Amino acid sequence: MPSRQAQQQEDTTFRVLRILEQQPELSQRELAKQLGVSASGVNYCLKALVEKGWVKVQNFSQSKNKLGYAYVLTPSGVAHRAGLTGRFLKRKMQEYEALRAEIEALKSEPSVAQLAEGAKQHD
Repeated sequence: MPSRQAQQQEDTTFRVLRILEQQPELSQRELAKQLGVSASGVNYCLKALVEKGWVKVQNFSQSKNKLGYAYVLTPSGVAHRAGLTGRFLKRKMQEYEALRAEIEALKSEPSVAQLAEGAKQHD
């Protein structure tokens, strides 16, 4: 089983690839904001994705005087994102089931049941 850090890196890679597939013209700052990470973290991630050949950087003109970049997934990047999607979904379903089981266990604890009953009486 991958380490927690490896899972987080894979999740970040998945999210970056997913967002860029839909919005390749996003700036690194906008991408960082959507992901809730630092711009330098996004820059690091994008460099790694470019080195692996999953993303290519293309110049495009945003306005007459300003040059911007588009981060386009390569065919291998699209294939890699598809594989990540399956693993991401499987992991999230496992987390959901574990959380659901924990919630059910908490609900059955006497102190929680009494609190829930008291809350119903106050409504």
